[in-house]
Amino acid sequence: MLTHASTSGASDIGALVREDRVHRDVYTSETVFALERERLFKRAWLFVGHTSQIPQPGDVLACEPAGQPVILVRQPDSGILALANRCLHKGAPLVSGEQANVARMLRCPYHGWTYRPDGTLLAIPLRDGYAGTGLAAGCEGNGLVRYRHLVDYRGFLFLRLAEEGPDFHDWFGPALAALDNMVERSPQGRLEVVGPPLRHRIRCNWKIYLENINDAMHPVSAHRSAATTAKRLWAGRPEDAAKPMAIEQMLPFGGSYEFFDGMGARILPNGHSFFGTRFNIHTAYGALDAYRQAMNDAYGETRAGEILGFRSQNTILYPTLSVKSSPVAIRVLRPVAVDETILESWSFRPVGAPDTLLERALTYNRVAFSPMSVVAHDDVHLFEAMQRHLGSDANPWVDLRRDAGDPGALAGEGATDREVASGSEALMRNQFRAWQHMMRASGS
Repeated sequence: MLTHASTSGASDIGALVREDRVHRDVYTSETVFALERERLFKRAWLFVGHTSQIPQPGDVLACEPAGQPVILVRQPDSGILALANRCLHKGAPLVSGEQANVARMLRCPYHGWTYRPDGTLLAIPLRDGYAGTGLAAGCEGNGLVRYRHLVDYRGFLFLRLAEEGPDFHDWFGPALAALDNMVERSPQGRLEVVGPPLRHRIRCNWKIYLENINDAMHPVSAHRSAATTAKRLWAGRPEDAAKPMAIEQMLPFGGSYEFFDGMGARILPNGHSFFGTRFNIHTAYGALDAYRQAMNDAYGETRAGEILGFRSQNTILYPTLSVKSSPVAIRVLRPVAVDETILESWSFRPVGAPDTLLERALTYNRVAFSPMSVVAHDDVHLFEAMQRHLGSDANPWVDLRRDAGDPGALAGEGATDREVASGSEALMRNQFRAWQHMMRASGS
């Protein structure tokens, strides 16, 4: 079995995942994390940004998917290219900040090598010194490395770093409905990112956080103090009184086990899932009559009802993206090390919708996910403690057996597109089914 100091190869990967449990090494082994970067993160489709962040030619967005420095550059013809953020000369970054506009060229701050927006080499100081050296024939003469597999899906930008890997639509399949729903909550069918994302550095493995997004059983115990405080603050008010937004968003965390288990979920191939398919903690938000009318005018009453009635509280686009259609927000996991993950919480403005929708996204991200959140504090305390305690000499297995007797058990041949109880750990087992497939695969 793989351990912290192990240098074992791929043959051990399959042994880490059983029908109803996984070995702690999937969370604690540096060897496993290194293999994840190569076999999972580089071959899967990772969210890297939104087109609203780079609207003009020359606009640049820098990111580091799977630890690789990448820049997304808006081209003069309005297309977008993904280029390596590394000068061909000494490796200095061409863009140091998160966003920039490079006008007509990218310029290395170290020695002044310059590149066109499409990454081709433009000029080198004292170029005569390279005469006869083979520079033009070498890889440097071809310009910056271009990542060919960049997809703009309704404004959401996804990158596959590896040349070989699954097709975008084959990989995400029905899970893309969550992004469709986000976009269509705008009467104009357009979203805008508002501000930089909230970032929270958490000392735990990325899978601990990802599993928790689909964990309906933890709020009753983990978030009891936060929910109890919200109830106490609102106690004695008339039942029909308008609630402050933070109270409206906090009170549902006080639901019972039966409430959370009854929300419903749907697992999909490749680790994706919908969570909260019958109802969810956002269902009872106050109605906005003018907004509904604007949606009716834009889409027709029937279609508008379908859009606004979409019930998924969290949609996982495996491996690192979680989508909330209402409020219009996403969470992105950026795995940094085996025991370190950066959480990004993004807020969107549905263009043409009331400001209340944006306010809900901003408020919820602060209330539930920011580093100062009373909800996130509960989770992060537990996640970091779990990461430490998984290294103990006690039972080396993590149990995922709730509802494991059904035909969707991890190693079984049951359907992977089906409804399950929202409290079922089939949601987590489904993630590990995809993990196991990608970690074992060596080709496309």
